[in-house]
Amino acid sequence: QGKFTLLRDTRTDGSFLVHHFLSFYLRAGCKVCFVALLQSFSHYNIVAQKLGVSLTAAKERGQLVFLEGLKSCLDLLFGEEEEQSGQPSPLQFISESASSLKALFDFVRTSLTPAGSDSWKGPVLLVDDLSVLLSLGATPVAVLDFIHYCRVTVCSQLKGNIVVLVHSNEDSDDEENELVVNSLCHHSDLILWVEGLATGFCKDVHGQIKIIRRVSLELTAEQDLVQIYQYKIQDKNVTFFARGLSAAVL
Repeated sequence: QGKFTLLRDTRTDGSFLVHHFLSFYLRAGCKVCFVALLQSFSHYNIVAQKLGVSLTAAKERGQLVFLEGLKSCLDLLFGEEEEQSGQPSPLQFISESASSLKALFDFVRTSLTPAGSDSWKGPVLLVDDLSVLLSLGATPVAVLDFIHYCRVTVCSQLKGNIVVLVHSNEDSDDEENELVVNSLCHHSDLILWVEGLATGFCKDVHGQIKIIRRVSLELTAEQDLVQIYQYKIQDKNVTFFARGLSAAVL
């Protein structure tokens, strides 16, 4: 409880981790607020069904609050966004000159603040993918402020967890994105860094994952614990193995 997990991908797609955490927390009985900026609801639902979870059922019973970013953006841009219960759209900053993510934070806080009848085990904020907010016009400071306030509310006050995916490319000229990624790395309790293979494509090894446990955050003067594995994505699960020990090699 109270942990901030950063999912970072470089030269590959780390979205399989988002699907894992989404199905994991729903099965665990947690209240989940999913800010989905990258794909449609039906995409996440189809993958979740393969993992044995129904997002539609979770929404109906009030366990999952789903923000479909693609649809909200289009509605805002074409003026079709209807204010629900007098509240502005969570992505209201797109149509405003000021780059403030306060409406998005208010949406998260309202979604995860427990009501009297709630019996969920703990609140979880899941964001896929934070880099999209920069593409939509939010400033790096606004994005980092949003994450800071979410951490205070979800992790500290509500004793919940936050899982955020960001794309990064160390060779990129996108300085704003790299600024956000590097800042988030400093504040994360756990970093799952997925990278494509430096040698190129391989059908038996899809990439490597670096697991960084931020022991140094606890001010114990110890170094962070780093583990590196390679992985292969299959239809309904992911296989992990030590580097150079895939079934194809052995």
